Amino acid sequence: MSTEGQAFVKEIPSKSEQFSDWYTAVVLKAELADYSPVRGCMVIRPYGYALWEGIQRWLDERFKATGHVNAYFPLFVPESFLKKEAEHVEGFAPQVAWVTHGGDEELAERLAVRPTSEAIILPMYAKWIQSYRDLPVLLLQWNSVVRWEKSTRLFQRTSEFLWHEGHTAHATLEEADQECLVILEIYRQLLEDVLAIPVLVGRKSPTEKFAGADWTYTLEALMPDRQALQAGTSHFLGQNFAKAFGVKFLDRDNAEKFVWSTSWAVSTRLIGSLIMAHGDDRGLGLPPRIAPIQVVIVPILGKDGERVLAAARELADRLGKVARVKLDDRDEYTPGWKFNEWEMRGAPLRLEIGPRDVASGAAVLVKRTDGGKATVAQDGIEQTVLAALEEVQKEYFGRAKAFLEAHTVSAETIEQLAEAMRDRRGFVRTGWCQEQACEDAIRERTGASPRVTPLNDAPEGACLACGKPSTATVYYARAY
Repeated sequence: MSTEGQAFVKEIPSKSEQFSDWYTAVVLKAELADYSPVRGCMVIRPYGYALWEGIQRWLDERFKATGHVNAYFPLFVPESFLKKEAEHVEGFAPQVAWVTHGGDEELAERLAVRPTSEAIILPMYAKWIQSYRDLPVLLLQWNSVVRWEKSTRLFQRTSEFLWHEGHTAHATLEEADQECLVILEIYRQLLEDVLAIPVLVGRKSPTEKFAGADWTYTLEALMPDRQALQAGTSHFLGQNFAKAFGVKFLDRDNAEKFVWSTSWAVSTRLIGSLIMAHGDDRGLGLPPRIAPIQVVIVPILGKDGERVLAAARELADRLGKVARVKLDDRDEYTPGWKFNEWEMRGAPLRLEIGPRDVASGAAVLVKRTDGGKATVAQDGIEQTVLAALEEVQKEYFGRAKAFLEAHTVSAETIEQLAEAMRDRRGFVRTGWCQEQACEDAIRERTGASPRVTPLNDAPEGACLACGKPSTATVYYARAY
């Protein structure tokens, strides 16, 4: 690394030695977000918001292709509405922020600032749904929610965060459950194919499910500090909220029935997982499919500056037709400074062009993943760049997949699970009889929680706690 590079990244602690400090330094240094004057909240800066916009665009296209439409519901939820589903309100009560006054006037009923929107959306469904012909209802909204967190970290856990929340209503249990699985697969594709983060996919245990749901599907990722991160969830709500809010329909058999409903979401927490999964001691590492800027062109002007700059602009125009391109022609910074700045910001590819490159019809291509340089011809450079972007995408996923596999082990006894948590953490795969007492015993002995029961894994061996034949496979880990 050049002297300029050392100066540029000197404020970043070592990822391997000071993970938490490293994470915060990268978020701030790469200008993704900053602390807000409001306790527990953050300001998402343009570069960080561009990542969220990329996630939004990708998801919005998939949601609309599967028949979902966008809507918007109020920020405020009357207290009486929030209390209608008992398990739901109990689960969120400690984190709810309340509005008690409008101006100088005390409100007759407190309003909750939405921690989630089931309690304001289902009453509207009760008005809109009358017949089986009105089903399914496939709505979602892009919004923020508030959960009054005691301990916060930028992107990972803040008192206000951005997400989308889908809320659907169906005529049958089977249709609602299938909806959950459709969304789960969309999320898996987002995580693995776009963000290059491999995940374990399955169900939560009853103690880990969403408050008010019959069951919850989840995607669990493993971060470099070997802690699990819940990357997305899809909840089968059964008829719990429908019964609480009177959401009924007249079916084909002329019988009145309650709808079956779902809810699902991913949030700006994904940006935190992206930072942790792919960053290094030089800063961000962004997979090309989500990177706001995929290719940075840095002209090295030399004595023939105007000619080099003209060639760089021509390259930017050409490549801009096939990729997201930034021409960094700022004259107040040296090329070395720019190289290190864009490494810090995670640009997947850098193209350097100087007088010799212009003369020979070439450019120097540098990949963020390994820093290796290759001289490439400007003729046909569009295909060269596209191929290089695909290579970088695969490299990021391959590294993360190898890490997940290297830090996933099996345990046949509670002692083995406890030792794995103590010595290396990561995911520990084991059998479970699905009795709550056994889960409680494993939690108490190991400090780990059951993260996911895979959908298609056949149970093997015996339950760690009681020794009975297992009826499910479960992955344990310490988690955020």
